[in-house]
Amino acid sequence: MTIHWCGTGLSAIPGLRRLLQAGRDVKVWNRTVAKAEEAVGDLTNSIEAFDFDQVSAETDAGDIVVSMLPADWHVPLAEMCINKGAHFVSSSYIAPEMRELHGRAILRGVACVNEIGLDPGIDHLMAHHLVSDYRSSQAFSDANDLSFISYCGGIPKHANPFRYKFSWSPLGVLKALRSPSRSIRDFAELNVDRPWDAISSYTAPLATPESFEVYPNRDSLPFMEDYSFDASWRVKEFVRGTLRLNGWAEAWKDVFAEVETLEGAAGDARLKEMSDQFWAENAYDEGEPDRVVLCVSLKAEQGEDLFYHKTFVMDAWGDEHGTAMARLVSIPASLAVESVLAGEMPAGVSAAASDPRLVLRYLGEVDQLAQHLQVVDHL
Repeated sequence: MTIHWCGTGLSAIPGLRRLLQAGRDVKVWNRTVAKAEEAVGDLTNSIEAFDFDQVSAETDAGDIVVSMLPADWHVPLAEMCINKGAHFVSSSYIAPEMRELHGRAILRGVACVNEIGLDPGIDHLMAHHLVSDYRSSQAFSDANDLSFISYCGGIPKHANPFRYKFSWSPLGVLKALRSPSRSIRDFAELNVDRPWDAISSYTAPLATPESFEVYPNRDSLPFMEDYSFDASWRVKEFVRGTLRLNGWAEAWKDVFAEVETLEGAAGDARLKEMSDQFWAENAYDEGEPDRVVLCVSLKAEQGEDLFYHKTFVMDAWGDEHGTAMARLVSIPASLAVESVLAGEMPAGVSAAASDPRLVLRYLGEVDQLAQHLQVVDHL
């Protein structure tokens, strides 16, 4: 079985190199062959220019196609895999069009594994572990009020005036600023049109506690079912959000003001201009360390009585082997590839891994990728 790894961008390399170093049969596809050769040419000469028709022609039943390409490619590649009886892996969110492929994938016995990177990905693993741990604890009760938070952010290890640096094109970050979010706060649905309307402060329980600015991201509510929350549970708070350095909102206030006014084709063109400018002014320099902080927490209480409160806290930064972002996005994807090869992933469209054995195994691997990973028991 061949692994067709499509895309060798900045977030793809560590996972790809891991599979190649393990001796897996990997065919590398990238828009620019020279860039792929620069990244992994010391490990393989099986590199070709990405062409959808060519990838399709060379994909056989039982093969795995990994998409580290822009999001527009995920669904076409997954659909091709289903038609061929091949499997699919991506670190990206499951789009509605991807979810619609679930039934067809089951009928063909094909695994389409998504959301197995950093966020989404590692955060899912932590959430599954905490919910399972809570269910098996003496604290478990339908009478409890539950609070779940998951905050993740890629931030500069050494702060700059802009309070942020870009690992890849800023366009995705700018577009996300235009996205509404949905979460739960104080037992009620919280709908926010723009992230800057819901910025709050969060203190991460690191070895030395550190506060950050945080805000809700996308639509958190479907993840309650994904994380096996019972419909009967009393949910006081449920939010998946983004974490930024303190001072980020102030440094970006002019960006927020302009983004708010942009509409239509002219607005998209201006976003592209802003993206190019930010990339020129605030991209990471060669060898400059990035940083990733991820906190996932579950709390159960009744009034002033606290019965359960645990937090996964992860802190990772770039080193001589590359960026934290790259290894935390791509190595989990490579773990999913190995699980598909081993027949451990179910047929159909799925997110990350929820099987307790896989969750523990993957988190054990994550422990080797981060400089700090801890479960804090607040009781």
